[in-house]
Amino acid sequence: MKNVTSVFWITLAITVSLSVFGVISPGNFEQVSASVMGVISRNFGWFYLLIVTLFMIFCLYLVFSPYGKIRLGKAGEKPEFSYSSWLAMLFSAGMGIGLVFYGVASPVSHYMKTPPTAEPGTTAALEDALRLTFFHYGIHAWAIYAVIALVLAYFMFRHDKPGLVSSSLETLFGDRMKGAWGKAVDVIAVFATIVGVATTLGFGATQINGGLAFLFDLPISFWVQLVIIALVTVLFMISSYTGLSKGIKYLSNANMGVGGILLLATLVLGPTLYILNSLTETVGTYIQQLPSESFRLAPNDADERQWVLDWTVFFWAWWIAWSPFVGIFIARVSKGRTIREFLSGVLIVPSVVGFLWFSTFGMSGITAQNNGTDIAGLPDEQALFGLFEQLPFGMILSILGILLISTFFITSADSATFVLGMQTTNGSMSPPTTVKFTWGIAQSGIAAVLLYTGGLQALQNALISAALPFSFIMLLMIASFYKALKADKEKNWS
Repeated sequence: MKNVTSVFWITLAITVSLSVFGVISPGNFEQVSASVMGVISRNFGWFYLLIVTLFMIFCLYLVFSPYGKIRLGKAGEKPEFSYSSWLAMLFSAGMGIGLVFYGVASPVSHYMKTPPTAEPGTTAALEDALRLTFFHYGIHAWAIYAVIALVLAYFMFRHDKPGLVSSSLETLFGDRMKGAWGKAVDVIAVFATIVGVATTLGFGATQINGGLAFLFDLPISFWVQLVIIALVTVLFMISSYTGLSKGIKYLSNANMGVGGILLLATLVLGPTLYILNSLTETVGTYIQQLPSESFRLAPNDADERQWVLDWTVFFWAWWIAWSPFVGIFIARVSKGRTIREFLSGVLIVPSVVGFLWFSTFGMSGITAQNNGTDIAGLPDEQALFGLFEQLPFGMILSILGILLISTFFITSADSATFVLGMQTTNGSMSPPTTVKFTWGIAQSGIAAVLLYTGGLQALQNALISAALPFSFIMLLMIASFYKALKADKEKNWS
């Protein structure tokens, strides 16, 4: 294929090999992935907590430092997209399906099934439920994305480097990043992207299947999920063919519209005052307990430590595995913004929207649970629909929910094919359609294999395993970026 690099062929070979292994020997594939995940989560949980907190501190430092006025582009260059379209694209790419999948399930689970320290169903568990959800979807998560996006946008638009992860390390390693070492870095980034996006596509297919089963008694099975993946693959490839400024932009704006309707409807039809009171209080406790929660590992309490591994470490690994894709995509659409404007937008706005989302859906779900509806007894992928069943116009809300999951599914996969195309065509801003289509099929195939070999647990195993190697690259990217920033300051760049 035209313009592809060796990174394309190497990563494609790895992806195909793992897919074949999963199909031929699903039991062994699931066992191996579970073993790797177990070793990593047990031995590197502390590492995930430390580096993610470091990313957050580094981003906050840049917001308030003199470096914040540096523009991601040439002096005076204007942003390519409007502020609203920019926020819609980064939000849709960064958290779409996760918000819908866990909007009800996470708070209800922390309250009724898996509170870290309190007894299930108690006031203490209730007080922790929303705060812990804020923690997993708040500033920490967006700091992971922001680090990758900022570093890449800086080198792409400030120093005219290719949009490659390896190019961001040239400040540290020079021309060695143009050879085998650079290719190895890009292969790791591309593979982490494939696994991260495939995992999310698997969650999306599972929830669409769960919604259809809840509403229309459709069976929950791998084969139904495979059909869903196939249909959505066709749709996101059509969107990918239209290009960045049309397909992704329009669908991202549509996501925000449908999501806004669902959010407003649930806020109005649900326990409105309780939601707003809970939101206000939880923002305060979130800020108060952020330092201690950031470092919590509970080495002397086996049950609490397992909770941290199952939830916090899993979510940090999820965001890290997604960060090459989301970071590169956000970088691509952020040309012309200052570092301060960029970080303020990426860290604060999506976090605040996420807090409102989880307060609305989470506290509505908990209210339904306390009123006698067993939301906690439903599979995670059906919790949202169980809530809608208790609200007026529940069928309409459920159909809108399935539509939102589908459009998030499409935009996530569409954005990922664009980024994978960039990373395997030497940073091309307009990767060939055939390359994007190849990666679209590959990531859908991996999603199908992971579902076939072990369902949601296999998806989680793959995520945690793929995130570790890329986390070390992220640390090097920060060092390279800061070294370049200091050089810029000495030159008095504006």
